Amino acid sequence: MKTIHSNYGTLFIGDQESLLAFLLELLQNACNKMPKSPARIGLSGGSTPQAFYRWCVDNEKLPPALIERALWFVSDERCVPLDHPDSNFGVADRLLLKPLQASSAVKWPWPVDALPPETATLFNDRWREQFGMEAGFDLCLLGMGDDGHTASLFPLSPLIESGVEESFASVGVTGKGWRLTITPAGLQRCSQIVVSVQGSGKAAALKKALEGPFEPYKIPIQLLRHAAERVIWLLDEAAAAELSLGRQ
Repeated sequence: MKTIHSNYGTLFIGDQESLLAFLLELLQNACNKMPKSPARIGLSGGSTPQAFYRWCVDNEKLPPALIERALWFVSDERCVPLDHPDSNFGVADRLLLKPLQASSAVKWPWPVDALPPETATLFNDRWREQFGMEAGFDLCLLGMGDDGHTASLFPLSPLIESGVEESFASVGVTGKGWRLTITPAGLQRCSQIVVSVQGSGKAAALKKALEGPFEPYKIPIQLLRHAAERVIWLLDEAAAAELSLGRQ
């Protein structure tokens, strides 16, 4: 893989197999770093994580014992039941956690049966009681939309400049309904963040995010600049095709 250092973290560019293997290594390292307490892993929605889940299960890459050394969350969620096909945690559970025999004790879905504002309050309260307000994910997996959003922090989101101190919040998204998401403050509390971006459809957005003006209110993924030393980007050649970084 090719490695490039940027203002937004370290970029690793490679083929799908090498990227999947590297993501697996990062996940294993996060779990193994916490010998006395389980690692807090924030999974992500989208097609790239689903491909990773299937790859892990089909190739027996994650032993059930390792799964039990972590607590499993999602960094953002839709306000739908867990058995709904749009549920990020539901998908992760069906494709990864259940096939690897994860116990219910290590699964931390959002309490989506409550109203959205109550869901965020309940989740933050439980998090604070278990880990403390200043704790974040030990490993947070994210993606990037072609509009520059990450998690459920969309362009012009009121959460971006609100100064909210909680790590998680509910937010109404125009045309998408209510979402539950990690906040900018929550991102800052993460020990490590891994952003997976693949496909030519993301190339223009990635170039704008990494090489354009710093406008996180319009390009929310740029919030990661404030945590650049803890951010890893996993990019395929198609997504990285328009970058000039490291290509002079």
